[in-house]
Amino acid sequence: MERVLAIVSPVFTPLGRSLIAASGELGRWCEFVWQAILWTFRPPYRFDQFSKQMEFVGVKSTWIIALTAFFTGAVFALQSGKVYSLFNMESMVGATVGLSLTREIGPVFAAIMVTARACSAMAAELGTMRVTEQIDALETMAVNPIQYLVVPRIVACTVMVPLLTMLYDYVGVVGSYVVGIYLLGINEGPFMHRLYYYVDADDIWSGLIKAAIFGFLIAAISCYMGYHTRSGAKGVGKATTRAVVVSAVTILITDYFLTTWILEYVINRQ
Repeated sequence: MERVLAIVSPVFTPLGRSLIAASGELGRWCEFVWQAILWTFRPPYRFDQFSKQMEFVGVKSTWIIALTAFFTGAVFALQSGKVYSLFNMESMVGATVGLSLTREIGPVFAAIMVTARACSAMAAELGTMRVTEQIDALETMAVNPIQYLVVPRIVACTVMVPLLTMLYDYVGVVGSYVVGIYLLGINEGPFMHRLYYYVDADDIWSGLIKAAIFGFLIAAISCYMGYHTRSGAKGVGKATTRAVVVSAVTILITDYFLTTWILEYVINRQ
């Protein structure tokens, strides 16, 4: 028995310590999120902070969202058009791109782009405020840092990511239209008819629900990483990197479970 423990212990001890550390980190994050939710509904309501963060997350992300959406729809139409041409089904390109954008690509890619552009800045900004003791200064002035710094950012992401997703869907369809009609030579009538026929409101709403959840999660993760930064400038860099990586992985994992739940809901309703 002792020999078995001597063999197994070096393998499972580090794994157990990692699991304990991860569970503790998850618990602290859940407590942080719960505090943010509670402070969301407590006065004073800082609408000026809300509007600034909504501009930063939404308005200033418009061009990068539109650029990536156009070429995403274009390359998707190009690839699917080549495949469908083998079966004389080129008219299905519009419906395929539309369904893919509204259900999966739009919310996932929009959230990832917001993570890369806005949420990384949130983590770096809050991390810098932490290591320079600005957050401690807010506490000494009887200003709750979570309400003043965290809540506006979480609300802004939760509201603006679905709006950016709608923009992503629209521009992506435009990109697929340009490639499909003018490059692949698909007839415009069947292209648009299939798009209108197969893409309905449920597809759009499912994508927007995903986007709102993604926006909440990536903002909460990024703010948590920045809020609990330690070790000076090096810690700010690590917090920013962790915020982007964890947010991107969380988006993909959450997307799987949300897709499963939505599909089960649609099947049961039918």
